[in-house]
Amino acid sequence: MKVIKMSEEIFYTEDGVEVAAPVLLKVQRPDRYGSVPGLDDSELASPDEIERCVLRAELGPVLLLPMPKSKWYSPAWDVHADVDFNAFASVDFDRLRPEFDKARYKADKLKEQLRDVLIMFAMLDERVEKRVKYTVLKLVRIGRIEADQIKDWDMWQLAKYYMRAVRLCDEIRRLRKYSRDCREEKLQDMFDSLV
Repeated sequence: MKVIKMSEEIFYTEDGVEVAAPVLLKVQRPDRYGSVPGLDDSELASPDEIERCVLRAELGPVLLLPMPKSKWYSPAWDVHADVDFNAFASVDFDRLRPEFDKARYKADKLKEQLRDVLIMFAMLDERVEKRVKYTVLKLVRIGRIEADQIKDWDMWQLAKYYMRAVRLCDEIRRLRKYSRDCREEKLQDMFDSLV
């Protein structure tokens, strides 16, 4: 292949045929970042390198923020670990970690239900404007009247939700006391075995 330069146009000769230079070779693209007099273009930073520097300067403070630790993080099953085993996936860790407390778990779930019941109670409390409602709720709680004896629908619903909230509070208290008693009993057994 021969290159022939004729009056500022470049032609390529292939197999005896003159072919014009590709358009991309003819058009000299100006450097969009310019140049520095006295420096070779190879010594200047590339556009990709400039973009990385700008992004690092703009996003650097965001990347320095600490990552929130997950509530259910388990180092034994960390997917980003480079190795398949660690101290947390050992027999000692399984033996020493606290066992699952079913009573506390159930109390936490009941507390979520209680929150929902209290939201409904607050909405019904706003709807019933009679000042006698607190007296009625007190009588329902001590058992003098049944909630089903109330004729007003909103007041009946208010009494139902009130009694449900009272039952949930009592159950949560009972479960937390049971959980605490079980933990104290296990600690006492452990201390007795040391003596």
